[in-house]
Amino acid sequence: MAGSVVYPKDNQKGCKEFDESGISFKSKPGALPTIVLLDRGSCFFALKVWNAQKAGASAVLVADDIDENLITMDTPEEDGSSAKYIENITIPSALIEKSFGIKLKDAISGGDMVNVNLDWREAVPHPDDRVEYELWTNSNDECGVKCDMLMEFVKDFKGAAQILEKGGYTQFTPHYITWYCPQAFTLSKQCKSQCINHGRYCAPDPEQDFSTGYDGKDVVIENLRQLCVFKVANETKKPWVWWDYVTDFQIRCPMKEKKYNKECADAVIKSLGLDLKRIEKCMGDPDADSDNPVLKEEQDAQVGKGSRGDVTILPTLVVNNRQYRGKLEKGAVMKAICSGFEETTEPAVCLSSDVETNECLDNNGGCWRDKAANITACKDTFRGRVCECPLVDGVQFKGDGYTTCEASGPGRCKINNGGCWHDARNGHAFSACLDDGHVKCQCPAGFKGDGVKNCDDIDECGEKKACQCPECTCKNTWGSYDCSCSGDLLYIRDHDACISKTASQGGKSAWAAFWVILLGLVLAAAGAYLVYKYRIRSYMDSEIRAIMAQYMPLDSQGEVVNHVNDERA
Repeated sequence: MAGSVVYPKDNQKGCKEFDESGISFKSKPGALPTIVLLDRGSCFFALKVWNAQKAGASAVLVADDIDENLITMDTPEEDGSSAKYIENITIPSALIEKSFGIKLKDAISGGDMVNVNLDWREAVPHPDDRVEYELWTNSNDECGVKCDMLMEFVKDFKGAAQILEKGGYTQFTPHYITWYCPQAFTLSKQCKSQCINHGRYCAPDPEQDFSTGYDGKDVVIENLRQLCVFKVANETKKPWVWWDYVTDFQIRCPMKEKKYNKECADAVIKSLGLDLKRIEKCMGDPDADSDNPVLKEEQDAQVGKGSRGDVTILPTLVVNNRQYRGKLEKGAVMKAICSGFEETTEPAVCLSSDVETNECLDNNGGCWRDKAANITACKDTFRGRVCECPLVDGVQFKGDGYTTCEASGPGRCKINNGGCWHDARNGHAFSACLDDGHVKCQCPAGFKGDGVKNCDDIDECGEKKACQCPECTCKNTWGSYDCSCSGDLLYIRDHDACISKTASQGGKSAWAAFWVILLGLVLAAAGAYLVYKYRIRSYMDSEIRAIMAQYMPLDSQGEVVNHVNDERA
């Protein structure tokens, strides 16, 4: 939101109605919206904003009056006057640091025109496809307007929260604020009635009257029980059951009916099928003079880490480790959670018409689209839209997403024929799409053109590209041609020639002669091979006999003379 900053000369804290001073912040036609700068102090922030809104302001900046870290503006306590305007405030507001407020005032007093942009789009980090959020709440239902607002929110948000949790889109964690009793007062009546575990974990008295009704320790024990309900449900992979328990407990066990007790809580637990013994074991002994691990963890979590800040007021909502600033109302909180998703990973509930505006409905978001195939590159997101070539029926489109997207890869021809030309006539269909994994349009045989917008029939007869033999008669057809021969002739398409049918019969005799000759050649080759084998075998036999004759007499060889006996004689 862009606007021009105005610092009023009178009623600078905004605690009175501006019409009493004759001041109006209504913007003139064509001018930027008016953003009113007010000083902190003397009245509630909400009253300042309400008075500025009635005077025509489009937004309010409240300058801090001390140097400190920024805090969340708390809701006014319940009274007749505040109830009249709190629910009717519709303009945004923000607390700014004292130093920044001084800079704005100096620029305005110097006659400069000061324009600012208020941008909440990146107020919540959005690193991935899951949002982690936590709600700091309380089981007390008698603390006035805050408790009523909190109970109403839990009841309204339950359905959406459970859908997000069951789908794995979010990770929710409930928390409960506790205080401790100073060591010097742990034995006092007040500490004993408001605290458990010897003053370690305390809560204010619900009626703010120590002598009647429920005590603060009753609230601490129920807070502890609700924490253990969540812990046990989470261990059974059903963390969303916490929402069922809390809403059922509010309905069945209210303080005003004197049912805010263990017996009623146990009945709710059993009705939800939770393990009562595990929950009681988780709660531990509230009278023990030792730390309770569950509540100790809650006290540690109250201390801010990084950019989250300390949790000091109820209720507090934290989304992706950032404290939420805004109304605790279903629609507003849903928008905050949806803004925590990485773009294009939001669940369907974040893209409903009551949460965001579908920018693809207006001129297709300026993205590419194929009206004939009803395919678009516009993808609606919570933050706006992205132009991204789509994946349709397993076929990926490629391009810049703004002006071009072309189907690519195998199967592309089944999606609007791959964006290529196609036509059908007289029962014959032709396509210029080549489904070979490449982005290519090529006119089929018998056609010419760009393959995308047009493919025109080629007149093979007129252009003398076929059927040109002297005896041929050519007739053009769509995508092809018919060729016939005169007389007793037969047309051979592959050779574009006419031959005699009788010649064809003579050709059969020629083929028969060919096969006879071929058979004779095969027989001759076989005979030569047999002669060759016989000669080789005879040669090998003679060689073997010669070798063997050196070692032993053969039948065909004469007796060898024994000279050894002669010498001995």
